Amino acid sequence: MSLVNEIPPASPAAVEARYALRLTFETDCWDVHDSMRTAADFVLLDVRGPKLYEVSHIPGAINLPHGKITASRMAEWPEGTLFVVYCAGPHCNGTDRAALRLSRLGCKVKVMIGGMTGWADEGFSFASGKEPGE
Repeated sequence: MSLVNEIPPASPAAVEARYALRLTFETDCWDVHDSMRTAADFVLLDVRGPKLYEVSHIPGAINLPHGKITASRMAEWPEGTLFVVYCAGPHCNGTDRAALRLSRLGCKVKVMIGGMTGWADEGFSFASGKEPGE
């Protein structure tokens, strides 16, 4: 018996439940990219620091470092807004910190898995500079 089959696979129902739940917490770079072009029904937050954001960020993202996520700042958006957060990549826990802060404030949130690294791996373009209006 192979190492793959040494531990039997989960039942199809268990697999369905696990991944249906996982997708309520996460989205990926491809889905964000496609949605930003067609029907962005969320706010994309770059939760890294402003200097990193200025060098390179995902087009359309708003810079809001996870440490600056506060009730007063989040009140700028209508209740029920979905926030999608990203950071540098899988080696960074900034998205986890942002998701935790947002959820504690009662906000809906998903993490964009892969972050900047995943975006680059997909071959998508980046923007640079400060946010419009600054």
